[in-house]
Amino acid sequence: MIELKNVSHSYDSAGGVSAVTDFSYTIPTGSLTVLLGSSGSGKSTLLNMINAMIRPTHGQVLIDGQDIATQNPINVRRSIGTVLQSPGLLPHKRVIDNVALPAILAGQNKTKAREKALTLITRMGLDESSAYRYPSQLSGGQAQRVGVARALASGAEILLMDEPFGAVDPIQRTQLQMEVKRLHQDLGVTIVFVTHDVDEAFLLADDIVLLKPKAEIAQHGSPQEIMSHPADDFVRTFMRRQLSLRIENSVVYDENGRVVGAIQ
Repeated sequence: MIELKNVSHSYDSAGGVSAVTDFSYTIPTGSLTVLLGSSGSGKSTLLNMINAMIRPTHGQVLIDGQDIATQNPINVRRSIGTVLQSPGLLPHKRVIDNVALPAILAGQNKTKAREKALTLITRMGLDESSAYRYPSQLSGGQAQRVGVARALASGAEILLMDEPFGAVDPIQRTQLQMEVKRLHQDLGVTIVFVTHDVDEAFLLADDIVLLKPKAEIAQHGSPQEIMSHPADDFVRTFMRRQLSLRIENSVVYDENGRVVGAIQ
C-alpha cells in the first residue's frame, strides 16, 4: 500500500513555485491507479516523491507503513520499477543485459537474472531473437516493451509509469496498453500510471484520480463512477473536452455504439 499524507513540494529552481500542495491519497496494494490531469497538475511530481527522486517539502510518503524518508533512497528506487516516456536503454548493451541489469544490481546471480530477463522479454510480446539485439535495432514500441520488462526484472511489487506510451504510434500504443492490463492481472503488481489522456485512463484504471493544478483532487473513483457522476463543472468540462467518445444527448457511446455511461 502506498500512502501519501499531506505531501507538498516546491521547486527552488522555479522560484519556490508549488507543484503539489497538501495532497493525501492511499493507493491500495495490487491496484492500477491512474493519475489523470493536464500539464502542471503535479502528476509527475507525485510519482517522483513515491520513488524518492525528490523529497516532499512537507508531509510523508509511506510504502507498506514505512516512511521512505527514513530509508536509503537508492534502496527505495531499487524496490520500485519505473517506466518513463523514454526508456533510457544503455546503447552499448544488448536488450537482455539491459533488462537483467536491475536484478544484477540488486544482488541476483547474473545467469539467473538473464534467464528471468529472457522470460520477461518474451512475456512482453517480443521474440527471443530480440533479446540479443542492441537498442538501436529496436522500434520505439519495442524499446518501450523492453523498458517495461526491465522495470519488472528485480521483482518489484510497485510499478510507476509516467506517460510511458506518449511517443509511440497509435497502433503500438494500444497494444502496449493491453500488455500493461494483462501484466497487472497476471502479476498483481501495484501500478501507478500517469497520463493526460482520458481514453488511456479509462482503458487501464481500476481507480482514477483526476487532478487540478498543484495536485488538488477534483474527483477520484472508478472510470464508471467518474463518467456517470462527475463531481463538478471542472470534471464535466475536462471530460467533454478530452474524451474521444461520442456524446449524444448526454449519453456516452463507445466506438461500437454501445452505451457506456452518461455525463450528468
